[in-house]
Amino acid sequence: MPNVTRADAVAAVRNPLAFIAARWTPTPRTVQRAALAALVMSVLIVVTGGAVRLTGSGLGCPTWPKCTDDSLTATSEMGLHGAIEFGNRMLTYVLCAAVGWAIIAARSEKPYRRGLTRLGWAQFWIVMSNAVLGGIVVLVGLNPYTVAAHFVATSALIAVATVMWQRTREGDAAPRPLVGKAVQQLVWVLVGASVLLILVGTVVTGAGPHAGDSSEVERMPVDWETVSKLHAVLAWIVVTLTFALWFVLKAVDAPKGPLNRTRDLFLVLLAQGVIGYVQYFTDLPEVLVGLHMFGSAVTWIAVLRVLLALRERPEAELPDLPVQSYEATSASIAGPR
Repeated sequence: MPNVTRADAVAAVRNPLAFIAARWTPTPRTVQRAALAALVMSVLIVVTGGAVRLTGSGLGCPTWPKCTDDSLTATSEMGLHGAIEFGNRMLTYVLCAAVGWAIIAARSEKPYRRGLTRLGWAQFWIVMSNAVLGGIVVLVGLNPYTVAAHFVATSALIAVATVMWQRTREGDAAPRPLVGKAVQQLVWVLVGASVLLILVGTVVTGAGPHAGDSSEVERMPVDWETVSKLHAVLAWIVVTLTFALWFVLKAVDAPKGPLNRTRDLFLVLLAQGVIGYVQYFTDLPEVLVGLHMFGSAVTWIAVLRVLLALRERPEAELPDLPVQSYEATSASIAGPR
């Protein structure tokens, strides 16, 4: 084990990320896996959050940040609902650990990639903000508008995590488009329709029967049948746009990347549509609603992958500069980045 001097200890306390980066260089595969772990955890938190709602455990821990006024953790008297809600809260720490690992790996990669590190920090701050919002959701008794905002924030986290995962497999050169401007505009319309689909989906949930708790929980004052049909129409619009995009890409002889990602999105949409219609006509069984929430996260990732596949970013060409070495205590790495 290498000797740690007093200067090393001071440097580690002042800026632990710079201290680690000065002594460890992860492989590109390690950075990719760290980013993927953060993305997987962001999807998993959607699934467990859905489990909290669908089991009526939203107020299993009736206060926040403690589980009760007298206990930080769930107690045996709180039963299964308390365990489920507290378990979901604990999973937030696992998500933080995954995001932290992604930040450390990105910060330690050589050469240093500032943009990649910033994507990791963006995830961290979204997680922190959403944790506070989750506490507000509990304190206001599962108000449907705050619940919807909680899900939208998680969708934003998934978006940033997806971009970071993609960026770990690319270089830092300026992006080069692989398709024409008209195709890019069509994809942006697809992204916009997908965002609207997610937003309307939160209204469907906010007006629907799964309030998240067995008590009288406020619901959004809209007709659930009407908003569900609007959600279905938007889903068909997204499917139609995806189908049209695939034909356009074939017509212009686009590279395999955009074509494959569009095909993947189409298959995900078909599966999500089947689940959506089955749950609608079977009175919303909890298992299918949970699968639909998982499908929503996967669909959003698939849409973003189509967008990101429209360009390529090769490795940046670095000028031949003399190699410089830095101590962990030097000003160049001791300051925060």
